[in-house]
Amino acid sequence: MGGTSYTQVQAGTEIPPRQYPVTRLDLVKYAGASGDFNTIHWNERIAKSVGLPDVIAHGMLTMALAGVFLAEWAGDPGAVTELGVRFSAPVVVPDDDKGATVEVAGTVREILDGDRVSVEITARSADAKVLTRAHAVVRLA
Repeated sequence: MGGTSYTQVQAGTEIPPRQYPVTRLDLVKYAGASGDFNTIHWNERIAKSVGLPDVIAHGMLTMALAGVFLAEWAGDPGAVTELGVRFSAPVVVPDDDKGATVEVAGTVREILDGDRVSVEITARSADAKVLTRAHAVVRLA
């Protein structure tokens, strides 16, 4: 599964951005898996009636994309040992074949004890920062 070695990184190492598509079908699948069937995640009329521009992705789905990004970088789905974010803007998912795109990137902020690193994460969609105070601890091989 490849991955990043602890010896390959230092404070300031940038993790190249990766783009993740999010479609309405993804929202339906996530709703089924999570049990979160809130209508703002699938019904445009309801989403707009509460002041949203359109249907929005689940916040926890957006956070999960940050986790996937880090797990792919580390080469191990169990490598992300801590993950914390604040949600700053919704990921608006239009009803078309393209959907939305969430771009996630990161920067190693600190080398921790053992084989762990602290990572600052950025996540954007449609020119908006969708996660703030996003940070993680990742165990590297």
